[in-house]
Amino acid sequence: MVDVLWQALDYLEQGGWIMVPLALSSVAMWILILERIRTFQGMISGDISIDKALRIIDGEPIELWSEGLRVRLVKAFQAERVGLTDIDRKILRKCTESLRFELQPSLPVIAVLASVAPLLGLLGTVLGMIETFDVISVFGTGNAKAMAGGISVALVTTQTGLLVAIPGLFLSGWLARRSVRLETRLEEITSIIDRHLRKVAC
Repeated sequence: MVDVLWQALDYLEQGGWIMVPLALSSVAMWILILERIRTFQGMISGDISIDKALRIIDGEPIELWSEGLRVRLVKAFQAERVGLTDIDRKILRKCTESLRFELQPSLPVIAVLASVAPLLGLLGTVLGMIETFDVISVFGTGNAKAMAGGISVALVTTQTGLLVAIPGLFLSGWLARRSVRLETRLEEITSIIDRHLRKVAC
């Protein structure tokens, strides 16, 4: 374990100061990704059927502790409804919009962090090449050891930028598609509840 830690520190040192923002952006990106995965999984796996949601709307007691998408919508709606159809339909829409906002707060940030990583890697490449050319201008091309530092910075930062960006962009797209599916599910249950409220009022 200690050896692995020293190897990681040595790797970071080879890349120079540009590895600090790269590492920070990577950590922030993965924290947001894991939080979104956990949230979306809870909204899907802990959900209720449409029939159960309608029974709760009709007065069946809520005895649910899960964080499913339909559960959250029904709970929020039941807590605010007033019993007047027109007002209740507006309350339902407000609850739906609030839940829709919760589906994508971190997704743009994840996409930006994943896109920034290769740019930081490219910046490290440029800085490494500048350092290499500075060494060449002083010592010529005969001092390979002096040139190695700049080349190391160029290669390590490029590699790290790609290692951060590739899974980040893949997961960003996957999370965006999952968010769209959840939005579709949210619109479906909202439309069904809205139609049910109008039907009961008639």
